[in-house]
Amino acid sequence: MRVLIQRVSQASVSISGEVVGSIQKGLLVLVGIEDLDAKEDIDWLSNKLVNLRIFSDENGLMNLSLKDIDGQLLVISQFTLHADTKKGNRPSYIKAARPEKAIPLYEAFKEQLATDLGKPIESGRFGADMQVSLINDGPVTIWIDTKYKS
Repeated sequence: MRVLIQRVSQASVSISGEVVGSIQKGLLVLVGIEDLDAKEDIDWLSNKLVNLRIFSDENGLMNLSLKDIDGQLLVISQFTLHADTKKGNRPSYIKAARPEKAIPLYEAFKEQLATDLGKPIESGRFGADMQVSLINDGPVTIWIDTKYKS
């Protein structure tokens, strides 16, 4: 699994002009799923996200986690995170999992995040044409891939 996380002061996702998910202070998580991804990737990544110390403490140092600040999560599926741009000018998405594999993993990931965070999360809709709005706080943007977890 590959994610691009952005620390935000607010974010939302809309489909056909209707807001389907929104948060205030927290993390916007764009997630791409590969065929090789499994439950172990979900567990490791969820734990990493809710405990990653990227929020400022009283001294302005990034020492606090999403859990520490009681922050919110907005999760958006994004197969384009697995774009291969090595050849030509048209990206290949051959590494991205097909919907029959990706959807159950995406849903399990959202459930695990809610469990680890201890509260419901917001999300987009898998496969939909979505418009994402955000105010990146910092800006802080981090890329994490479970293939590089050890």
